[in-house]
Amino acid sequence: MKTWTQKLNTLTLSILIALAAGCAADKSDPGDSGMLKPVSDVLIPAKLENKRSRLTKADHPKVNEALFSREMKQTVVGASLSMPAPQYQMQMDAVHMPANRLYREQYVHPGDQQTLRVADVPVSTFSIDVDTGAYSNMRRWVSQGQLPPENAVRVEEFINYFDYDYKVPEQSEQPFSVNTEIARTPWNADTHLIRIGIQGYEVSPEALPSSNLVFLVDVSGSMQSSDKLPLLKQALSMLTRKLDANDTISMVVYAGASGVVLDSVAGDQNATIVAALQQLEAGGSTNGAAGIQLAYQLARQNFKPHGVNRVILATDGDFNVGVASTEELRDMIERQRKSGIALTTLGFGSGNYNDHLMEQLADAGNGNHAYIDRLSEAQKVLSEEMTSTLMTIAKDVKIQVEFNPQTVAEYRLIGYANRVLNEEDFNNDQVDAGEIGAGHTVTALYEISLVGDEFKRLPAHRYGPSAGRKPEALPYSNELAHLRIRYKLPGEDHSRLIETPVRISEVQGTSAPSSNDFRFAAAVAAFGQKLRGGKHLENFGYTDIRQLASRSRGDDPFGYRGEFLQLVSLADSLTVPEAPKPEKLAMEQ
Repeated sequence: MKTWTQKLNTLTLSILIALAAGCAADKSDPGDSGMLKPVSDVLIPAKLENKRSRLTKADHPKVNEALFSREMKQTVVGASLSMPAPQYQMQMDAVHMPANRLYREQYVHPGDQQTLRVADVPVSTFSIDVDTGAYSNMRRWVSQGQLPPENAVRVEEFINYFDYDYKVPEQSEQPFSVNTEIARTPWNADTHLIRIGIQGYEVSPEALPSSNLVFLVDVSGSMQSSDKLPLLKQALSMLTRKLDANDTISMVVYAGASGVVLDSVAGDQNATIVAALQQLEAGGSTNGAAGIQLAYQLARQNFKPHGVNRVILATDGDFNVGVASTEELRDMIERQRKSGIALTTLGFGSGNYNDHLMEQLADAGNGNHAYIDRLSEAQKVLSEEMTSTLMTIAKDVKIQVEFNPQTVAEYRLIGYANRVLNEEDFNNDQVDAGEIGAGHTVTALYEISLVGDEFKRLPAHRYGPSAGRKPEALPYSNELAHLRIRYKLPGEDHSRLIETPVRISEVQGTSAPSSNDFRFAAAVAAFGQKLRGGKHLENFGYTDIRQLASRSRGDDPFGYRGEFLQLVSLADSLTVPEAPKPEKLAMEQ
């Protein structure tokens, strides 16, 4: 006699055969959004998907029957059958539905910055980063009731999501100001934080040079859901309303193939551009590489020598036809950027979102990356911060900090793990680095231990200079570090240098509290580290983070800092509490 499970498998197989036969007339590809579908919409498993329109019972003998029995346990999770399921099966459905819904999202471990001994490695070098996509992606996860994967959290993008009140430069020859501040670390009173802040000079929308923009829009089947192509249309429509007759808009779409929808339409032809956007529909596979090549070709054709030339790629990043690997696509973009055309990537949707690809392509394309999880984020990126998004004021910006072993024992750069450069890369103008847009702020935080302080993360060396013993007095004993920044102006190939010492006298004492911006940036950094496991936060928890951010909220005209407080509270409520320690249990008993 067959068991109940065998009967269910047989019934499931029969349902699939009937559904496959019913699909014979339907040749279109609805795409794969990565979301679960009801039984009436369920597709044949991926290995057999190319046969679904002509599949019959003869096509799957027992060897395929085993495949169906095994794979359909995952494919039909959560589907409603007309017979009662055993209790354990219902429980499994409830547990696995969220995981399956987000199964195909792609993230890469960015690495963790380690504590380094100044006597061993006195110099830290990295590229700046103005991307913000990791923060809005985290917001999407938390708002949906789940903590983001640790690999989705890039702490520097959390910090740089927010604006800070740095001094604004007055001339474009030195396109940004450099600001430093030092105070006690909120999560460890025995260490200090050094905050390095860069503020780009601001350009009003009216003063923005004429723009040659190419919208590269993914219209493949995976873009059907409401948080993808429909939101994308609204987002790009916002940007078009900020353009004028001196700007040109072109539009390329891609699915299984690519094509031109608009070619060099004047920016003030808003009705024409919006009508073209609204007519887009999703369907088919995703040949993103073909679309990228066509978009750059169109951008070169309409190139503005003294204007803004940029391709704006809007997609979920799910490339599955043609050149699809991150490395190959990155190489393609690196070759294209030599033409002076930058790339902005806008990520959309969930389920199959390829975060790693989107971030890497923007990096290779001398551009920036944002994730659009809702219409208000589109307004922030494409309307409120339009000049920052479109106009580059400095390129290949590198930061190098040389710590003084007389005064600093240890240091740790918070974030920027995938932006680290070799020391020799700093003076090499052939090494690519990040770009800064008009009005952008960039913030980096170092946690340091001073010589003479009792707290050290690294053990003392037995031989040679040690972090715990003060060497003989040498020149520059009044300095903690020396800060150097290299950058190129747009159109130039040789870098310029800014350098300034960071002096001990800048350390804030207890009688002179740090600024609101300093403390808020520290709270955001702590939150990002907490989501990545928090191994450097001692006992600093979500409640501490929220209190620190609340006390340092400061000026918040758009409500982004207030929303941050809500996200911290949500993340706290989603965190599984740790088991009580044995000694605590013994005391309670």
